[in-house]
Amino acid sequence: MSTVLKENGVAVKSEFSFKERLWVVIPVALLFMLVCVLVYRHHDEFSWDGFIGGFDREFLVFFAIGIFAQLVDGTLGMGYGATSSSFLLAYGIPPAISSAGVHVAEMFTTGASAISHHRFGNINKKLLKNLLIPGVIGSVTGAYLLSDVIDGDVIKPFISVYMMVLAFVIIAKALRKNITKKKTKKLGFLATFGGFMDSVGGGGWGPIVTSTLLGRGRNPRYTIGSVNAAEFAVSFASGITFMIFGGVQGWQVIIGLILGGVIAAPIAAYLVNKIRRKPMMIFVGILIIILSLKTLWKFL
Repeated sequence: MSTVLKENGVAVKSEFSFKERLWVVIPVALLFMLVCVLVYRHHDEFSWDGFIGGFDREFLVFFAIGIFAQLVDGTLGMGYGATSSSFLLAYGIPPAISSAGVHVAEMFTTGASAISHHRFGNINKKLLKNLLIPGVIGSVTGAYLLSDVIDGDVIKPFISVYMMVLAFVIIAKALRKNITKKKTKKLGFLATFGGFMDSVGGGGWGPIVTSTLLGRGRNPRYTIGSVNAAEFAVSFASGITFMIFGGVQGWQVIIGLILGGVIAAPIAAYLVNKIRRKPMMIFVGILIIILSLKTLWKFL
């Protein structure tokens, strides 16, 4: 229901209705509750001395990764998890800490991104609703397996190979020409698979879901905005699962990614229709391949 205000004696309809405000209020409320839970449950294990001691080196690295990854994800609709995870793995961060750190950070960065895309009118609400629940189911399943069942060190090389596959998918989508619009079928299966692979591999929601939808000729602006908004729920669900079954580790990684991503989110949402997608996608794909090869080389 819209609010009616009086301006100079004339009734004027308010800019946002109650339902519209919920698109901002719900993410902000969830993130506030998340901060309270993190402070309550983990304040004893958080060391300010250790955090400040590594501020000059590692924190700035993670902060830069957060900015770059969010700019990539917010403008292309894909690549946050793949980019940040590839950088973190190449830097020597273990897979479990890397994936958990990325997803806990994504709970904040995707919230900021969802609000920003809503502010700029980039969201198709019907598409968003179709992606939400299946994506959450897939992400929770993947996060549980990685936290409590799968050994992260064993699957590290497989994750690197998976990242390279995602990179080739990104490059292939960039090089496609004359995309004809087709009806999108099995959205639920697509979202479930994307959410699962995103949790296990530390990335994949965007490259799998966004690239498939764009490959079927959907409008880039609304596809990117909607998939980014749905990613908030996906990341929130997987992040909570990681915290329940695996705990929270790597505070410098998490805080660096959060601060960098939150700063970059509104900039990326603004640039979504202004940046040239093809060269950016090719550059990101090549970068992920290089980082994944470095991780494989270190493992071998």
